[in-house]
Amino acid sequence: QVQLVESGGGLVQTGGSLRLSCAASGSIDSRAIMRYYRQFPDKQRELVARITSEGNINYAESVKGRFTISRDNAKNTITLQMNGLAPEDTAVYYCNYLTTTASYWGPGTQVTVSS
Repeated sequence: QVQLVESGGGLVQTGGSLRLSCAASGSIDSRAIMRYYRQFPDKQRELVARITSEGNINYAESVKGRFTISRDNAKNTITLQMNGLAPEDTAVYYCNYLTTTASYWGPGTQVTVSS
């Protein structure tokens, strides 16, 4: 089992910044892919960004140039720096830990961007 503890999030004005962090503990797999998803009301979760243990990164088109994901393998943590936030970024953000055999989710953290 892997436990994910998320931090960050909150309320910010349009154009502002927030930082999300996610720390994994338990049965750590050094090859795990760590990801951030977000979920809008009444919608499915969508991938925001992913990072492999080797540092390969992918972003959703909607956040490219604004969000930056980083990873500390020694601490089993990832950070999502979100700049230039807009009201359409308002969602619950979830950390995900993906191994070859399982997928684990954090509890989610609310990000609200006011106009």
